[in-house]
Amino acid sequence: MTTSEHTLVRSETADGFATLTLDSPHNRNALSPALIAQLRAGLQAAGEDPSVRAVVLTHAGKTFCAGADLASASGEHADFATHGLGELLRQILELPKPVIAAVDGHVRGGGMGLVAAADIAVAGPNASFALPEAKLGVAPAVISLTVLPRLDFRSASRYFLTGETFGSGEAQRIGLITAAEDNHDEQLAAFKAALLKASPQGLAESKRLVNAQAVERFRDLPDLAALSARLFQSEEAREGVTAFLRKREPRWAM
Repeated sequence: MTTSEHTLVRSETADGFATLTLDSPHNRNALSPALIAQLRAGLQAAGEDPSVRAVVLTHAGKTFCAGADLASASGEHADFATHGLGELLRQILELPKPVIAAVDGHVRGGGMGLVAAADIAVAGPNASFALPEAKLGVAPAVISLTVLPRLDFRSASRYFLTGETFGSGEAQRIGLITAAEDNHDEQLAAFKAALLKASPQGLAESKRLVNAQAVERFRDLPDLAALSARLFQSEEAREGVTAFLRKREPRWAM
């Protein structure tokens, strides 16, 4: 992947790892169609590269991923949800190489789906997490395919409904991430060292076993994508997104 002013995902390969860095600070690494396409291309290249043992998914700036690109989602969300985000999440789950999410920034909406899809997730002290969809008049439909299998039931109910923000310690407690560390770089290095000791075949087949049930859930992707599209095209969602972009309360807030 060449570097240019249109590069939203930087790709580097060294020492057995492909590092994919979300680098779209102007919109807080939001999941635009262009960013999704570049991330999918980076994952495919890493999967086909025999020198790559595993993938590290990380970010530039203070936000790992702000979720959907709300400025453009309403007009194209049906295609975005069906052929974009959902297929990206499935690709992460099915990639025959481990994916480590290295997070030390804000994670919202669709970004939660990415973290949940990763095989290992490490978060630092600056990380925060939230599922704000209900506040916008929509629901975390497509990302529920990866998020729900990670969370305990009570926590899923709480955070899907309230949209509360929580930190790394809580994210680890409820199962969203693997480790919450003040020095997450050291923990990341430890996980990378452990993966380098495993064989490529051993990693691929072990990951396939672990993710088999999560992959099976993707039979529901068409229905969830249709739900997401319908919600984003609704009057409530238009009000919620407009209120968010204009930094005001939606009319239903009490």
